[in-house]
Amino acid sequence: MIFSNDKAIYVQMADRLCDEILSGKYHDDDRIPSIREYAVMLEVNTNTAVKAFDKLARDGIIYNRRGLGYFVKGGAKDLIMAERRQEFMDQQLPDLFRNMRLLGISMDDVVRVWNGE
Repeated sequence: MIFSNDKAIYVQMADRLCDEILSGKYHDDDRIPSIREYAVMLEVNTNTAVKAFDKLARDGIIYNRRGLGYFVKGGAKDLIMAERRQEFMDQQLPDLFRNMRLLGISMDDVVRVWNGE
């Protein structure tokens, strides 16, 4: 994985696991890779992976079964989706609308592009 400088690596790792849940790679109560497996897969320090898993557990996305590993918590996909939608509405959409106004792009223009016209 190539990491960007705009977010901490552990946050980017947590985001990646959330992306995998959203894409359907992992479902409710599916076991996810262990901390060590995920650290090796993404070529990061194990401590960084621990921070990512801790964040996801605090956020209610995953849970730990002692001796068995980490699993996707029921309803995690809906929780991630709701959080990301709100983030999009609060952070990205205002900039998009501002740029549309500056460039004279109407909603009709966007709909035409969306529909492939």
